[in-house]
Amino acid sequence: MIFIIMGVCGSGKSTLGQMLAKELGTDFLEGDDFHSTANQKKMANGESLSEGDRIPWLEDIRIAADQYLSRGDRVVVSCSALTKSGRQILGVERRRVQLIYLHASESILTERMRMRENHFMPASLLRSQLDTLEEPEPGEALSISVDQCPDHILDQILSRLGPE
Repeated sequence: MIFIIMGVCGSGKSTLGQMLAKELGTDFLEGDDFHSTANQKKMANGESLSEGDRIPWLEDIRIAADQYLSRGDRVVVSCSALTKSGRQILGVERRRVQLIYLHASESILTERMRMRENHFMPASLLRSQLDTLEEPEPGEALSISVDQCPDHILDQILSRLGPE
């Protein structure tokens, strides 16, 4: 089973992805680690990624996650997965993939981004991510509001995960 934690920057994908992986006793793949150096530099300079910039990144994430599926293992992956076409590249329509959409108000997300240290993506890119975001359709993802502490959010995720 692949669990993809999606959302815009500041939504807690990495924090909650790591927590979920630990709870499930499985590996965690940090989606940011799959960005090319060029993508990282572009974002660090305050430039938004184009859909073309995202495609190879999404393909690399899918390849890595699919290796777990092919072995019958589980994995938790963080990935913004902002667009429907991006989620299709990730293969979220497959039965063995669970999409978990983390969301909050822009003010909460902005505050979280201001508190982050040593991250290549500046808070100024939040607005472009919100503008690009195509929220998942009902039934496409577990939709989880992240306006509370991470332990409560994790409890919500775990209580809503269905049987594999």
